[in-house]
Amino acid sequence: MLPKERRDSGQNDLFKSHLDQIVDMNHALAKLARKIDWGFLEGKFGAVYADVPGRPPLPTRLMAGLAILKHTFNLSDEALCERWVENPYYQLFCGEAFFRHDVPFDRSSMTRWRQRMGEDKIVALIQESLNVATRVGAAKPSDFTSIIVDTTVQPKAVAFPTDAKLMHRAREKLARLAKKHGVVLRQSYERVGKHALIAHQRYAHAKQFRRANRALKTLRTYLGRVMRDIRRKIAGDPDRQAAFAQLLSLAHAVRHQQQRQRGKKIYSLHAPEIECIAKGKSHKPYEFGVKVSIATTLNHSRGGQFIAHAKALPGNPYDGHTLESIIPDVEHQIGATINRLVADKGYRGHNAPPEYKFRIYISGQKRGVTDPIKRDLRRRSAIEPVIGHAKSDHRMDRNYLKGSEGDAINAVLAAAGYNFRRLLAWLRLLLRAWLVSIMPPHANHQSFSVA
Repeated sequence: MLPKERRDSGQNDLFKSHLDQIVDMNHALAKLARKIDWGFLEGKFGAVYADVPGRPPLPTRLMAGLAILKHTFNLSDEALCERWVENPYYQLFCGEAFFRHDVPFDRSSMTRWRQRMGEDKIVALIQESLNVATRVGAAKPSDFTSIIVDTTVQPKAVAFPTDAKLMHRAREKLARLAKKHGVVLRQSYERVGKHALIAHQRYAHAKQFRRANRALKTLRTYLGRVMRDIRRKIAGDPDRQAAFAQLLSLAHAVRHQQQRQRGKKIYSLHAPEIECIAKGKSHKPYEFGVKVSIATTLNHSRGGQFIAHAKALPGNPYDGHTLESIIPDVEHQIGATINRLVADKGYRGHNAPPEYKFRIYISGQKRGVTDPIKRDLRRRSAIEPVIGHAKSDHRMDRNYLKGSEGDAINAVLAAAGYNFRRLLAWLRLLLRAWLVSIMPPHANHQSFSVA
């Protein structure tokens, strides 16, 4: 069934006051709510629903507003539910007419809405943020024809992986699942397995690697015994075999993978999709998550530097080989043709479409570089603080959403949250400029006497 969208009926309640009567309508959130084209978002997000009998979903403005607020102010789902009840500006932004003392949604409603929308639909939030930026004068359409592209790592919410911890965790999960399905193990190795893990960690810390390897071999033996015991006891039972299939496959990969093997490795049992990515940072040689491509405006717009595109790139591809798919996505999203693209040296040997051969410039390039292009190349590093803010302030530094789809959705929402944060700052600046313009001259220099 299609969502029942909220519309202003103009009706009043004798016992309630409208939110627009009890809040400051010049507040940045109230002004932003009036500038957003909610009809555009309702058309994009409503397309995933079918007009069939059933319980109607929550209004699109409510769910889209919650997604914007969550990543604009760096809130978890639980914290957003708590603040929504006590903040009238959040309720006004999400389309409520009267102040509510209860939450009309559940924390899990946001999870289901994100999963239903997917990356393809949630991209509309970035598009609308750029549309609002042009409508309020924070950016010009021509600002988006020259962009900077760079990649970063979006870490996953996982512990630092070691072979010992992974094998210990796999054995614990198998023993817990066996207990849940009534499979009686000969021995779970719960006590001795924990002691072997502690011994391995202590030996490794003391750089006694021979003893550490013996403790690691003990952990591998315990895991193998539990796996073989489970396989023997679920043989011939299709239901149990289906329940154990994924975890047994992950445990087998963890038990047999080597430290320097090439190809796919398991770094987390609850997030097997993550990859080990090295970006050349001395303070953080390896990060565990997914590579994300970020594209920002080359020139500093009036309202700041906006993110024009964000996309997760599973598989840890070479940076230069991502332009073939990134450039068409950026142009489709901003609705304009890219005239100039600036990137760092990691994009050498790129595979961009042939017609963009003379529009892409790499840091350190000498041939065919004029003075205006040199100035643009000096602007390349302007994308670094944008990536830093997207990570520290908009939930890209640690992704809690599940699976590869969660990686893609979180990257898009973080970019949208960054853009809406810039718009809020721009609207506050406009309000401050308007207040200064209506103040009488020399108002700050008036002297007051106390009788």
